Amino acid sequence: MQFEKEKILINRNIKPTAMRQLVLDVLSKQKAAISLPELEDMFEKADKATLYRTLKTFEENKLIHHIDDGSGAVKYALCQESCECEPEDLHVHFYCTVCQKTFCLNDTPVPSINLPKDFSLEKVNMVVSGICASCQK
Repeated sequence: MQFEKEKILINRNIKPTAMRQLVLDVLSKQKAAISLPELEDMFEKADKATLYRTLKTFEENKLIHHIDDGSGAVKYALCQESCECEPEDLHVHFYCTVCQKTFCLNDTPVPSINLPKDFSLEKVNMVVSGICASCQK
């Protein structure tokens, strides 16, 4: 498993330090997007700046993406393996109003946006909200 994480990082041009491999391991086990404070709680002894820089490096190298779900905390989730964070790679996110978790709906692409002439698309953030399957029970 360690080799697998190392390979994923190398494929995204990220130096596979021990901390980066640990953070990748935690992110890969999440079913929902995670905020920096939640990640900090999991790594009590880690330097907060190191965790922040790790997330920034991951995002710059398109290993993760951030989601502004309107909750006030930016959350992070792993990109799919083939993702290049281009408009055609974008997907809808689901925010549960009960548990306040945010889920990637990888099979639900963001609808195409018809922009006026001379407008250029840089990013799209589409979040739908409701109650997730776990909270419905």
